[in-house]
Amino acid sequence: MFKRFGKTQILLASVIMAGVSSCKDSEEVTPLRTKIDYANVTPTTPYKKLFVSATGDTTVDLTSGNNRYKIYQALNYYLGGAVRDSKAIDAAVMKNMYANTANPFVDVPSLNISGSVLNASGVQLRSLTASSKSTSEAEVERVRVETAFAQMAEASKSVGATASKGVAGKAGTYLLDAKGIEIAQIIQKSLIGAYQLDYIGNVLLNKGLEADNTTLVSGKKYSQLEHNWDEAYASLTLNPIYLANSTDATRGTSESFLGSYIWEYNKANYAKIYPAFLRGRVAIVNNDMAEVKTQATFIRTEMEKAIAAAAIGYLGKWKTGTTDAARAHAIGEGLGFIYSLRYCTINGADATFSENILAGLVGSANGFWDLTNEKVNAAADAINAKFKLGN
Repeated sequence: MFKRFGKTQILLASVIMAGVSSCKDSEEVTPLRTKIDYANVTPTTPYKKLFVSATGDTTVDLTSGNNRYKIYQALNYYLGGAVRDSKAIDAAVMKNMYANTANPFVDVPSLNISGSVLNASGVQLRSLTASSKSTSEAEVERVRVETAFAQMAEASKSVGATASKGVAGKAGTYLLDAKGIEIAQIIQKSLIGAYQLDYIGNVLLNKGLEADNTTLVSGKKYSQLEHNWDEAYASLTLNPIYLANSTDATRGTSESFLGSYIWEYNKANYAKIYPAFLRGRVAIVNNDMAEVKTQATFIRTEMEKAIAAAAIGYLGKWKTGTTDAARAHAIGEGLGFIYSLRYCTINGADATFSENILAGLVGSANGFWDLTNEKVNAAADAINAKFKLGN
């Protein structure tokens, strides 16, 4: 029933199959782009300049990332309205801004924000908060942010009062709740970790590096991997060159949130962040994934260092503050950064680490008003030990 093959025929068939297998193994997917010389990467090269298609079209789209950044700015501006305009603000408005529902945005000329553009942008902060976590874990953090909106709205009702132990009101120019916590700072700094650091570092520059780089996204000029990297950059800054012309003494560009604190609290390496973004994007064009991962890891590591150093820095400012207002403002910022430490996964920090420090600082009945040097020193020591900052 079966035809018997001779040894010569079997050997010949084996050679043919080996040749076919070898051809398949050696085939390479045609690259999307012409390679870019790494020598073209300089600190003064605008982000979009090098990345164009064969027909001359840009392959960079920063729109969605920049719009989320502006949503963050708009929300922060609204939070400031309690003190700036001496009025109560609305938790429902904050929730709508957070989720971009019910057209909550208005023009803010000082920030170059168009309310209609943001309302129609189709992007939001809520869905990307803690987005590296499981669905249930992420929802806990999103609700936590919305709970802070309610706390902020409640504290804003007392904007005309003077803050004291157990009494919400203003200390200097800062609005505090009844425990002496500046909720506006908790929200702002917590979103630096829960939105910016987590989305940029733990999503886009981590799992996001596994995205396809062989075909264009349907209807777009870029691959998914190219866009993930660009989205990370657009979520950090609105500028074509991040921190252009900056020195240790002077920040050369207008930056907010994480982008500002990298400059302030990572003096050793802030100037290397932009070249790392640029070099990593060139590496994507060159299909050099080892280099892509090297630059991504560097960016993530330096962002985490900045957040940990900022947490310690504001604890120090509590100790050196000479008024309740200065101390309350410092601890408000510090608490927000300490919350954000849970997203510092390169350094192995997590929610338990963060929560234990927060509880040790302000877990008592009177919060800020019960702080002592011992509590603050213990918190700083724990952060130093985890992040090996040597402060």
